Amino acid sequence: MSFDHREPGTDPAAWTAFLGTVPSGPVGLDGFGSVVVVAPHPDDETLGAGGLIARAADDGVPVHVLLLTRGEHSHPDSPTTTAADLATVRDAEFAAAVRLLHPDATVTSVGIPDGATREHRDRVVDAVAGALALGAGSTLLVAPWRGDGHRDHRIAGEVAEDAARAAPGTSLLAYPIWTWHWDDPTASAAPWARARTLRLTEDQLERKRNALATYRSQVSPLSLAAGDEAIVDDRHAEHHLRTTEWFFAPEPVPSRSQASFDAHYERKPEGWDFDGSWYERRKRAVTLAALPRPRFRSAIEIGCATGVLTAALTERADAVLGTDISAAPLEQAARRAPDARFVQAALPAEWPSGRWDLVVMSEVGYYLSPSDLDATIDRVLASLDDDGVLVACHWRHPDDEAVSSGDAVDARLAERWPRPALVRHVEEDFVLSVLPGPAVRSVARDEGLVR
Repeated sequence: MSFDHREPGTDPAAWTAFLGTVPSGPVGLDGFGSVVVVAPHPDDETLGAGGLIARAADDGVPVHVLLLTRGEHSHPDSPTTTAADLATVRDAEFAAAVRLLHPDATVTSVGIPDGATREHRDRVVDAVAGALALGAGSTLLVAPWRGDGHRDHRIAGEVAEDAARAAPGTSLLAYPIWTWHWDDPTASAAPWARARTLRLTEDQLERKRNALATYRSQVSPLSLAAGDEAIVDDRHAEHHLRTTEWFFAPEPVPSRSQASFDAHYERKPEGWDFDGSWYERRKRAVTLAALPRPRFRSAIEIGCATGVLTAALTERADAVLGTDISAAPLEQAARRAPDARFVQAALPAEWPSGRWDLVVMSEVGYYLSPSDLDATIDRVLASLDDDGVLVACHWRHPDDEAVSSGDAVDARLAERWPRPALVRHVEEDFVLSVLPGPAVRSVARDEGLVR
């Protein structure tokens, strides 16, 4: 997308008429311990999320604003100023604007050259990860919409989407900036089906208006000379000074498909090196050692693959069911574990009937979308006996085929599970948690060693 800010762009009144027809979900800060706002340039935080920052101040929610560039190339044809001078001016404007919106907000200025986030993407990735690490509890990450039409906004949006998926407890909202200028509400390219809105109080809108006014280098001409025109003139500002701020929720990420697993087993019939790898054999031993009882009545393994762990479970349970989304590995699993039963099932939708006192989810959770993971947890809770346990074990390193991460899955399990983990084993390569039903006691108590 290319556009010229000097052109009049879309009439704000056209957007007003359109927005009145758009259903949207509300934006709320309840449950968030912190907010991180990513601004590619000084004033993006105010234009796109100034009202949200002000709301966070009113609600007592900490805010950290991550400024990627100093915006020094906003007037590349100016005959009256230099990029270095503009950087200094915009630094001061940014600090003043943030103070007006949220006096206690903290800021980080990364200092990437304006217009060069693509060439410095690694720095953007590190900066966003660092900002998220500063937060406490669940974090709301707010960044530009990746389709906004400016490449610095695109990079910031893409990195934020990746970071939100990888960081446990992080939710994402994306704000449009230049979309209002170049997009056409009669044939919009924006994802309005995922729209979210924050209605501002009069005071919050006034603080946003005052914060924008501090950006004198952007809202007023630098001089009367050609090249010194205002970047955000009154017409542009009208898009952003509505009583409602508009955001886009991220596109739902689907679970990994059956076709991708089928293709994997076609390439590698054994799937992964479950038998030969010491890592796999050791992890399996740790998983079995973590089981709190020597014997179980009925066990189910979700995503059993070729049945190596399933075979071991048959030595610890009277009845064992293994499930997998792909048919190919189940043929090997049936030969490897003849005492177990196997069914092909795409979970959570095709959840087998039955009750279990042992559910094993090993290297599966991060292939599920957030909604499918939550639905799977619900299925487990509904079918687990009171004295049963869920054993979840997940790889902690990146996986190109994964939807999320092992740490994200473990964090979500801990958040959703009614009781604290009976066992939580964390090492560099994997995390293993044993989550108990309501009647489960510690091994020592069951043995009578503790009263």
